Order: sequence, then C-alpha cells, then structure tokens
Amino acid sequence: MIKSCVTISLVAPLRDVGPWIYWDALQTSIPKAAGAGFDAVELFTASAEAVNRDELTGLLAENNIKLAAVGTGAGRVLHGLTLTSPDEAVRQKAAEYIGRMIDFGAVFAAPAIIGSMQGRIDKGTDRGRALEWLYSALGRLGGRAADEGVALILEPLNRYETNIVNTLQAGVEVIKACGGENVTLLADFFHMNIEEKSIPRAILSAADCIGHVHFVDSNRRPAGFGHIDLSAAAAALRDINYEGYASAEALPHPDPDAAAAQTIAAFAKVFG
Repeated sequence: MIKSCVTISLVAPLRDVGPWIYWDALQTSIPKAAGAGFDAVELFTASAEAVNRDELTGLLAENNIKLAAVGTGAGRVLHGLTLTSPDEAVRQKAAEYIGRMIDFGAVFAAPAIIGSMQGRIDKGTDRGRALEWLYSALGRLGGRAADEGVALILEPLNRYETNIVNTLQAGVEVIKACGGENVTLLADFFHMNIEEKSIPRAILSAADCIGHVHFVDSNRRPAGFGHIDLSAAAAALRDINYEGYASAEALPHPDPDAAAAQTIAAFAKVFG
C-alpha cells in the first residue's frame, strides 16, 4: 500500500521560497501533519545535529506518525557542499555531511535523500572525472546506509538545478555504475514533468529502482493544482507494486494547512 507523507522544513533562511509544506517547529508541524491524515513526515533540516532526537522520537510516537526520509540539500544551500565539486576538500565535507544525515535518519529507519548535493558540473571540470567522483561517493555512502539498515535515495533533478542526473533512466545508469545495490531513486513528479517524455513510462522503465516519490504537481504546487495526470502516474506506481511513500514536497500554496488538505484529497483520489 502506498503511504502518504508531507514535508517539514526547519531551515529558516529558505522560508516561503522552498518547496516544503510545513515550516513551523516540530512541536507544531508534526501534530498538524498527523491531524491532516498523513502517515509520515519528511524532514528537511540544517544538519543532523540540528534536531533533538529524543524530542523527535517522542513527537512521532505521541502522534502515531513515521519519519519517511530526511533531506540533505541544506548541505549545498547553506554550506556550498557537493559530491562533484572540483575541490577535494569540499567533496570530503559533503560526504561527511551526508554520512551524518544517514546516521540520523537511520535511528528512525528513514533513508537520506541526495538531490542538490549531487552538484553541477561546471565548465572546466571534466564530466567523466566528475561522474567518477559521484559514483565513488554514492558507493561508499550506500554502503554506510546499508550498514545502518536503510537505503540511500538519489533524486534526479531538472536541468535548471543540475546537469548530472535529470531523468529516472539516467539515475538507473548511475546506480549501476556506482555498484550501489542499496541506492534507490526518487521519482519527483515536478522534475519529471520537465524532463521525462512520459511520467508513467519513466516510472515503468525504472520499476526496480524507485524507492521514494515526491507527490507534487507541474507548477510545484500541491498535487491537483497543476496539469500532471496524477491518476496515470499513480496507476504506473501500482503497476510496479510500489509500496513506499508519496511525499508532498510542494510549495505551501495557498498556505500550509490548505496545501496539506489539498494533498490529502488528491492522494485519496488517485491512490484510493
């Protein structure tokens, strides 16, 4: 059974500009998520050390809700860290940052997501060499995640955010190249609407590799507020027997509570 999930961002500098539904402290956002009917939350935090684990454990238990995944993008947004930086020291710090996020999420059986921290290959950097850096890092980090009992999730992003992994098929090729049997893919409907010829066909082609879904519409507003054929995408996920989370990584339009309600309504409509 596909489960519902909603995003919470605790990174104040990105408030009102990033694609996350809830922005308030966990003491407020987790009860709201549970009250709205979500099965889990996906957490975007400044670092692994920025959240009190005991407090989070208590809030999840009190509200009967799970932690589905943790994002790592703040490593790039706040600190400029990527796994493909031409600076070896930066790459090392990026891997260490992600490693700590893997450890943090694993306490809650939640995988870490690598999206923007894959980086971007700039002019002057050999693409083949940059890809080798990425493959090596994903292999090591995937192994670390496996040791912790969780997966590692790689998110293909649209061409305006990266020039490395833009489609699910490109993600499949990266997983094969890095030898990361524990590395899965995130199918984000917003990015797929830009890069894929067909969202359902892309899902079917990457069937064995999809480990997480971002349930969002074409304009990055909540599902149902754009033009993506959500029913067709949902049917493809059912066809591949996907049983993970459909997480609302979307702009809080028109406001967080309304965005959450819209997402739950759309989820119920297409996933039943």
